[in-house]
Amino acid sequence: MAHHKSAKKRIRQIAKRRLENRYHGKTTRNLIRTLRATTESAEAKKQLPLVLSKIDKLAKRRNIHKNKASNLKSKITKFVNGLAA
Repeated sequence: MAHHKSAKKRIRQIAKRRLENRYHGKTTRNLIRTLRATTESAEAKKQLPLVLSKIDKLAKRRNIHKNKASNLKSKITKFVNGLAA
């Protein structure tokens, strides 16, 4: 266990950040899941900007890699455009 004051603080900070990161990751995954479950084109197009924004924020915070974010955005956009056809 940590003996120094600074080490104890680091443990508290890491725990807090981990909770925030888990929350943002889970929220984004749920948004993606609901978007992919959508069958209506208009509804999907309405949800798309919010989902893309959340994915970008995850990449900015480095919760996910920027290439993974790019791949996710590409797949989701293709899905939404496919609904319109």
